[in-house]
Amino acid sequence: MATPDGRRVDLNADLGEGFGTWRLGDDEAMLGIVTSANVACGFHAGDPTTIRRSCAWSIDRGVVIGAQVGYRDLAGFGRRFIDVAHEDLVADVLYQLGALDGLARAAGDRVRYVKPHGALYNAIVTHTDQAAAVVEAVTTYAGATGEALPVLGLPGSEWLRLADEAGLVTHAEAFADRAYTPEGTLVPRREPGAVLHDPEEVADRVLRLVVEGVVTAADGTDVAVAADSVCVHGDSPGAVAMADAVRSRLAGAGIGLAAFAGPGGDG
Repeated sequence: MATPDGRRVDLNADLGEGFGTWRLGDDEAMLGIVTSANVACGFHAGDPTTIRRSCAWSIDRGVVIGAQVGYRDLAGFGRRFIDVAHEDLVADVLYQLGALDGLARAAGDRVRYVKPHGALYNAIVTHTDQAAAVVEAVTTYAGATGEALPVLGLPGSEWLRLADEAGLVTHAEAFADRAYTPEGTLVPRREPGAVLHDPEEVADRVLRLVVEGVVTAADGTDVAVAADSVCVHGDSPGAVAMADAVRSRLAGAGIGLAAFAGPGGDG
């Protein structure tokens, strides 16, 4: 819930990304910390049993379920750009939304928001056609179900711009454990220092981001970043320790945690 002065922020994590006998991250522990779960939809990661279990755990802990849609790229974990035709990308995203929403409903809730994953997330920061395809899929699915589906993405992205124009509720996101460029985009994972690992450093960065609206870029300059939600990647080494440190640091500063979507949110 919000603090007396109204300050609050959502804390999200990518979950449900195991596959078969391969376990990726500690979903149970993360779901005791975050307020929103970006659950894999089977294209970049996640099998039906893992996804269903993550949905059930999310509901049990009062964590809002979001669809983390991505490229059809299990081998590359969805982190490779794919030049998908507009019509195919619309269908791919609709397919993922339907699959996750079905499993979420069977567990007792539904998908409450949409956040693209990996290379698709990064591509639609500037790739207008792919951004338009994802927006079309979300608006089509929301229209068919009659239920709101707010979206989450990088501030200033084509994805959020087109989603807003289409009448979707949009929310801006920042990343706790990723380095930023001076332009406010994420440093590519292939570059040194792109992923942060120290829980105290990460917690300090998030607190400053939430309180001051700035983050220190890789070159040492300050970048303005306005965000409704902060992501801690569930598959990062030490993800649970980082998420716990972030939550504790925010609570110590009197900042409440609350999901931006679902019951109690504006989605």
